[in-house]
Amino acid sequence: MIIADALASETAHAAGAAHAAHPTGFADPAFWVAVSFILVVTFVFLKARRKIMASLDGRAAEIKARLDEARSLREDAQAMLADYQRRQRDALKEAEEIVRHAQEEAQRLRAKAEADLEASIKRREQQAMERIAQAEAQALAEVRNTAADIAVTAASRLMGEALGDADRSRLVDGAIKDLPGRFN
Repeated sequence: MIIADALASETAHAAGAAHAAHPTGFADPAFWVAVSFILVVTFVFLKARRKIMASLDGRAAEIKARLDEARSLREDAQAMLADYQRRQRDALKEAEEIVRHAQEEAQRLRAKAEADLEASIKRREQQAMERIAQAEAQALAEVRNTAADIAVTAASRLMGEALGDADRSRLVDGAIKDLPGRFN
């Protein structure tokens, strides 16, 4: 134990000497270094804080401006999209109207062509009927003329053989008297 007491007393003495070698409180240079460090950091922070805050405020304003611009561009794009969609709907309606009008016009032209064709067929049919009637009338006239010629020839032969000169003269005179009544 003696050794332990001696060691303890020597340790206490050394601690006292060390304590005397390192001053404490305001005389300690570590204290003044810490105070100086805190003051410098505080001064730099206060000076830099304004610049950092101004920089952050500028950055925030720039980001806000970009967001506003992006929002504006998005609204413009949506308005343009709505306009193009409206134009597309209008163009589709107009195309449908054009197709409907073209179909109506085609139907009208088809009906007119059918009516014109039917009128043309009727006209040609009427012309053919008129030509047939003319041909029939001409053939009938030719048959009558031929029959009349044959009858006249046959009658003159018969008359020449059966009638005498007096009978012939009497028939000619009667025909001459009836002639003015036949022309009226």
